[in-house]
Amino acid sequence: MRNLIDLFWAEWKTVEDHIEGLSRELERISAGDSGCARLRRIPGIGPIVGTAIVAAIGNGAAFRKGRDFAAWLGVVPRQYSTGCKTRLLGISKRGNVYLRKLLIHGARAAVLRMKRDRAPIGARLDALDTRARKNIVVVDDGQ
Repeated sequence: MRNLIDLFWAEWKTVEDHIEGLSRELERISAGDSGCARLRRIPGIGPIVGTAIVAAIGNGAAFRKGRDFAAWLGVVPRQYSTGCKTRLLGISKRGNVYLRKLLIHGARAAVLRMKRDRAPIGARLDALDTRARKNIVVVDDGQ
């Protein structure tokens, strides 16, 4: 049993070393790219999310404004309208699933940190938190 545990421990350390090397490489790539460096100034966006966004959209020239990018990503409310009645449903979930997942996880971490650090946007987050569910607070589009 001890030999088996030693074998698993060595394998675990090898995988950890590979992950550490890949993380350093990703950090180097992210620091070397101007688009990634700009994106990393946004709370919740690190080297993984920054490089994923740059890989997916390049310099972002295809989008006139942030809402266009959000619609492409699928984090804006789905609209179901008939006649004069407009109904906004949950997020549409269309677009790049991996990128949307990364951004939502980053936003979740940033929201928790902003509340704890009492950032200037923290008051808005507290007000939204009292009237909305947690996931809506994280994916709120600012309206």
